[in-house]
Amino acid sequence: MNVELQNISKHFGPLKANDRISFQFGEGRIYAILGENGAGKSTLMKILSGYQTATHGQILINEQAVTLSTPSVAIQHGIGMLYQDPLDFAPLTALENYISGRSGGLLLQRREMVADFHKHCRELGFDLNPHALVEAMTVGERQQLEIVRLLSLGVRFLILDEPTTGISAEQKTQLFDTLKRLAHEDSMTVVLVSHKLADVEELCDEVLALRRGQLVGHEVLPCPTERMVEMMFGKRLDPPQRELVETGRPTLQVEHLPIHARLFSIPEFNLEVNEGEVIGLAGLDGSGQVEFMHTVAGLERPTWSDHVFAVLALIVLWIVFALLLDESPTVMWLGSFSALALIGVSLQAPIVGWVRRQLGQEPIARVQLDQATIANAGYRDLLARGVVFLPSGRLEEGLVKGLTVMDHVALTTRNGKPWINWLGVWRQAKQMIETFNVKGRPLDPIQNLSGGNQQRVSVGLLPERLRLVLLENPTRGLDVESAQRIWSILLKRREQGTSIIFSSPDLDEIIDYSDRILVFSSGRVTLVEDAQDITTAHLGELIGGKV
Repeated sequence: MNVELQNISKHFGPLKANDRISFQFGEGRIYAILGENGAGKSTLMKILSGYQTATHGQILINEQAVTLSTPSVAIQHGIGMLYQDPLDFAPLTALENYISGRSGGLLLQRREMVADFHKHCRELGFDLNPHALVEAMTVGERQQLEIVRLLSLGVRFLILDEPTTGISAEQKTQLFDTLKRLAHEDSMTVVLVSHKLADVEELCDEVLALRRGQLVGHEVLPCPTERMVEMMFGKRLDPPQRELVETGRPTLQVEHLPIHARLFSIPEFNLEVNEGEVIGLAGLDGSGQVEFMHTVAGLERPTWSDHVFAVLALIVLWIVFALLLDESPTVMWLGSFSALALIGVSLQAPIVGWVRRQLGQEPIARVQLDQATIANAGYRDLLARGVVFLPSGRLEEGLVKGLTVMDHVALTTRNGKPWINWLGVWRQAKQMIETFNVKGRPLDPIQNLSGGNQQRVSVGLLPERLRLVLLENPTRGLDVESAQRIWSILLKRREQGTSIIFSSPDLDEIIDYSDRILVFSSGRVTLVEDAQDITTAHLGELIGGKV
C-alpha cells in the first residue's frame, strides 16, 4: 500500500496550517513527522486519516486519487490513526470499544468477538482484559486497545500521534517492538508524530520535518540529532541549564500518609519538601504518584469528613421523606432503624481507624503546609494558601472545552470584584500568549489549539505567587524548545520560595530538573537524594523493582 500526498494545503482563515506538502510513503517503513508545536503535523495527519479535509491538493493510494471525507472512509481505505488522547468510550468495556464502528455494532455475537479480540491481542503480544472498563485502564492499555481495533478493521497505514506520552518505559518498549514487527515483517506503513528525538532515533527509518506548515526536510535514519533539531527549528538549541538555588525552610511536610493507588497501596508515606526545591516522581501508571499529588492538593480528602457529610445528608433526607410520605409510627421506626444501621456501617471504618491510632497501633497521618495542617482542606482552600495542581488531562481536567483563551484568563483572575474587566483580561491573555509563545489568539476556542499549545496555556494560567506547584507531566506534547522554555519559567519561581513536585514518564526530564527523586514501585517508595548521581538505566531499574 503506497500513499502519496500531492500539494496538500489546509487553511483556517488566514492561517496556513499546511502549505503545499508533497510526499510519498512506502510500505514496510516507519516514518517520523517532526516539528515544533503548531507546525502543522497533527493537521496533516488528520487530513490523512479523514478527520479533516484538505483545502487544496489530493491524496493518492496505489496511484488512485481518493477522497477521505471521514475517519470511517479512511479506515475503509486502510488508513487509521491513534490520537494522542485515545478517542474511546470510557464508560464501556474494552470489548464494546473493540466492536464499535463495525456493521452490526453491539448486536454482534459477543462470544465470537471475544475470541477475535484475544486472537489479535496474542498476535500483537498484548495482554488486555476484554471485560475491563476503559475508564479503569492506563493510557498505554487504551493505546493498545485502539491499535488492536484498528488492525482488526484491516488498517495497513497506521498513524500514531505522540504515542509515548503518558506511558511507562516498559509499555513504550512493548509498543515499539509491536510497531517494528508490523512494519518490517507485515509490510505495513507506520507514521509517528513525536517531539521526542530519542524515540524517533530508536524506532524510525525516515524522518520528515515541518516548519510553519511546510515540509522543510527529509532524512534517512540514522542521522545526527543536531540535524533533526535544526530541521525542526531552523537553528541549533543549547542544552538546558539549571541555576543552583539555595533551599529554605520546609514548605510541605507529610508523615505517615497512606496512599491507595489503582495498582498498589502505600501504607505509610513520608516526605519533607523545602522552599525552592524540585521533587520528581517516577513510576509506572497507577503506582501512587498522582494519588499523592491529589491528596496534597485537596482533591482526595481523608474518608472521615466524607463519612460525616454522608451521614448528615442521610439523616436530613430521612427526615424529609418521613414527613412527606408517611408519619405512621411503624414507618418511622423502620426508617430510623435503617438509618442507624447505615450510619453504623458508614462510620465503622473511620471509628476503627481512630481507635487504632489512639492505641498506637496505627500512626496518625499528618500533612502540613508551612507547619499548618492541611489534611482536611479542600482544593479551593489550598489554592488560596498557594497550592496549585496542574493535571495531565488538558481538556478533561485542566481546561474547559468551548471557552476561549480569554475566558480561561478571566476564570483564573481573582480580584475580589463582582464584575470582569474584559479589556484587562484581553491584555493579560495577549501577555500570556507572548510570554509562553502560544500559537493562538485570545478569542480562539481552547479546543482549536494544538495539544502542545493547550499545555502552554495551562502552565500560563498558573497564579503568580505560589508556595507549592504540583505538576502531572508538565511538558506533555511539547517540542524540545517549548519544554525548555516552560521549565525555565517554572524554575524561576524557586527564587520566590516556590516548591515544585512533578511526575513524568520521561526519565530524562525527571533527572534533568529534579533535586531529589521519589521512585514509586510495587507499593514501595525509594528516595534518590541527588538526581544528578543517577542514570536513566538505574532509574528504570528502580521503577521495575530492582534495588
